[in-house]
Amino acid sequence: MADGTRRKTFHGANGSAEHFITVTVPPTGNWNEQLEALEARYAATLSAAGLPPESAVFRRVFVSDMLNQAPAVEHSSLVRDTPENPVAVSIIQQPPLPGAKIALFAYHLGSSSPLVKRRLSRRHVLVQSGGQRHLWSTRLCAGAQDDGSSAHAQTLQVFDDLIEALASQGGTLSEHCLRTWIYLKDVDVFYHGMVQARADLFARHGLTDKTHYIASTGIEGACAHQYDRVAMDAYSVLDLQPGQVSYLNDFSKMCPTHDYQVTFERGTRVGYADRAHYFISGTASIDRNGRVVHLLDVIAQLGRALENLEALLQDGGASLADMMYLLVYLRDPADHARVLAYLDERLPDLPTVILHGPVCRPEWLIEVEGVAVADIPHPALPPFA
Repeated sequence: MADGTRRKTFHGANGSAEHFITVTVPPTGNWNEQLEALEARYAATLSAAGLPPESAVFRRVFVSDMLNQAPAVEHSSLVRDTPENPVAVSIIQQPPLPGAKIALFAYHLGSSSPLVKRRLSRRHVLVQSGGQRHLWSTRLCAGAQDDGSSAHAQTLQVFDDLIEALASQGGTLSEHCLRTWIYLKDVDVFYHGMVQARADLFARHGLTDKTHYIASTGIEGACAHQYDRVAMDAYSVLDLQPGQVSYLNDFSKMCPTHDYQVTFERGTRVGYADRAHYFISGTASIDRNGRVVHLLDVIAQLGRALENLEALLQDGGASLADMMYLLVYLRDPADHARVLAYLDERLPDLPTVILHGPVCRPEWLIEVEGVAVADIPHPALPPFA
């Protein structure tokens, strides 16, 4: 990653291609210089790959100081789109390590037929391909104007926004939302309020330990509103068929999440005619009894987190080789160099962004998440693109 960019592509049997791209910049220069460098590197990567602007589906921009930097990002090429080519863009304060002000993850889709994209609102973009509609929801937040709103109340508000968007397209939270990313301004303080609100809301919508939950990451992060404690991104598929979705676990490695009173799936698998997608939730150094293992040893914790991640993939017939990108959250930025060296040896060339993002339990020093795509055909299921 000498130039700060990595790209991994899955080529489907039907000719479509999914591109997963990470872009980082050196921790030198001022904000404007780093933003311009990132835009240039991203543009060069798209040009080298022959990816036109209309192939862009989703971007997540990581910044170090949201309140000051968000306006510039909003006016940059990373966010700007047109009515004919909307792109779902998330902007989140999670400082890129080892000290840069900005980094990028991007997802592009190349298809034999044109993508049909429509902006439902500022926060929701609908992408149609292969006969299925994909709803990308970003920057869901309360937009609080004062400090009086609780994490519990804000969690309900951001989920209500998603539920309304799904309903407008004939969808529901329980049947169509596959993945959420929930950001807490101070995870050590506000996590439990979010967890309780989510559990209450899920129960009302038929999401229980007897049915299923939603793959998720709950991590420290902040949106552009000073008083918001909770923000969220989400991904939903609106035309799922019976048998298309399954849920991943390995009870020899990890317990069910409801054993320690949280409500999310560790991983979700979605089958298509020529591939399978694996949405891996935030995964840490946890054992089959729900205990944190390898206290105070970040590399041992990373090893166990990847072991758990691989077990989830294997449960659905995939492997670490099928991972398309990795986001890594570190509690202590001082661990960055050792973590980077370990990942470069273990998973060389995998698109990766390492971020300062404390995890929901203080004892967890590191957490990983990502998406895998495996060449596993399911001819009876619909095509992806």
